[in-house]
Amino acid sequence: MTPQIALTLSIIAVAVILFATEKIRADVVALLVLLTLVLTGLLDSGQAFSGFASPAVVTVWAVYIVSGGLFKTGVADVLGERIIRLAGNSEPRLVAILMITCGLMSAFMNNIGATAILLPAVMGISRQSRIPASRLLIPLAFSSLLGGNMTLIGTPPNVLAASILAERGAQPFGFFDFTPTGLVVFGVGILYMVFIGRHLLPVREQVEGLPQVHLLREYISEVRVLPDSPLAGKTLVESRLGADYDLTILAIVRDGRTQTALHSQTHIQPGDLLIAEGSIEDLMQAHKTLGLAIEAEPSLELTDLDTGRMCIIEATLAPRSRMIGRTLAEARLREQFGFTALAIWRQGEVITRRLRDVPLRFGDALLLYGPRHRVAALGESGGFLVLEPVQIETRRTHKAPLALAALGLALGLVIVADFSISVAMVIGAVLMVLTGCLSMDEAYHSIEWRSIFLISGMLPLGLVMDSTGTARFLSDLITGTIGGLGPLGILAGVYILASLLTEFMSNAAATVLVVPIAIDTALGLGASPHAYVLATVIGSSTSFLTPVGHQANVLVFGPGGYRFFDYTRVGGPLYFLILGATLIVLPLLWPLVP
Repeated sequence: MTPQIALTLSIIAVAVILFATEKIRADVVALLVLLTLVLTGLLDSGQAFSGFASPAVVTVWAVYIVSGGLFKTGVADVLGERIIRLAGNSEPRLVAILMITCGLMSAFMNNIGATAILLPAVMGISRQSRIPASRLLIPLAFSSLLGGNMTLIGTPPNVLAASILAERGAQPFGFFDFTPTGLVVFGVGILYMVFIGRHLLPVREQVEGLPQVHLLREYISEVRVLPDSPLAGKTLVESRLGADYDLTILAIVRDGRTQTALHSQTHIQPGDLLIAEGSIEDLMQAHKTLGLAIEAEPSLELTDLDTGRMCIIEATLAPRSRMIGRTLAEARLREQFGFTALAIWRQGEVITRRLRDVPLRFGDALLLYGPRHRVAALGESGGFLVLEPVQIETRRTHKAPLALAALGLALGLVIVADFSISVAMVIGAVLMVLTGCLSMDEAYHSIEWRSIFLISGMLPLGLVMDSTGTARFLSDLITGTIGGLGPLGILAGVYILASLLTEFMSNAAATVLVVPIAIDTALGLGASPHAYVLATVIGSSTSFLTPVGHQANVLVFGPGGYRFFDYTRVGGPLYFLILGATLIVLPLLWPLVP
């Protein structure tokens, strides 16, 4: 082992640890890897930022914009809703049609986008059919991962693999080269989930259409403002009931009339009855110091607050939400939209204390209370996905044919005219803007910039692995360790390596690391690298074992009320089935030996 190989392996090991622990954001880790490669002399400064100009990166951001156009024009919404209606109330049929819908959408748009678009519709169907959402959301997430294997643009690893192959002088994948294997993998996944997997899914019941509301009833109290209370005449923000006592005022009953449309400047008057959410300890502290009388027999339930004007809804953070990492106090939900957070569900835990100071995480599900007419604005803000059917009035449905035409033209240029995928998808993205399917600002917002920086920062690592001989060293190690099992055993080895890495880092980063190893392994056997690269790509897309393996899994974690090992129980058998299907199909389509 040369010093350069040892240094490269050390950088990779530290990067994997940082990705796994999530102490530092993944995109920042990628940039740290990039800078470390330059500072250690492993990478020339002229090549350092080549990843940002890579055709693979260009293709990925262009696909995000095209996906944004399909979303803004309502194409994906209408497709999802119409197909899902075919299922009725049959759980097996609903799971099958739901997975087919999401998988086909994921083949032509990013899979996290397909999951996010269908998530609110699935929650609505869950309430109507009384099938718990926990029985539907893991199949939704898994199908988006499986469907991405069917086309070149279905998922970033596909694009990256084709780009790395081209850089190594091999024939890159065509648009539908993924389709035969992808269809088999997709079909196996659907059959497994319909006949086996759904029986392993947990049953987390919803209560009267308001998920988990019953858990909050003990936190709702009624307190009377006494004449000599220091709160009399103050606004809600001046009262500091939230900041100092962790009490949220949901409504005020004054002269027999319930006032629910509250805001920070709503005044408190003597004799007001305050409907407050908070623990009994905080309530007792406020009672002693603020001149409040606790009502012995509360007259209102939390469900009574769900009226014609006001409503209780469940929402989760959108994939590119600006609220991620911010506290509820910083998010200013009440000031911007009139909504108050009642609780947060995070990894099976219900959080009700000091909500204003809790930094939000992707995957959190929030119970919100606010004006019904502002629900659409909340959903359209880009920060939240509202988990109930909401009529969004700003969809440009009259532009839907133009959006489909732009996508069709981009695909046609690749398939028929032999355009490069990067050029074709940029044409499609520009057409989305020129035809008014989405504005340029909306196009920028559609791009998952974390993924772009992650991929751009990690791509040069692939160059270093090649130039230092690290990829060859690791491929020889794999061949020497499991070479006795033959080409099929080596194929399984690169699949397993990619699939395990993707549980701890993004699938794009795992692809960048393993594809060079797969290529050198194939070349060492004297074979075409395509089968081994395809195994790597499929392995990096099978993030079934943990909720943190892929953003699609994280997105449904809170709304489904899942626990960490729910994914392992359902995804474990699927993982081995997909591995088996891949090992059977790939040798039939691509030669493993010369």
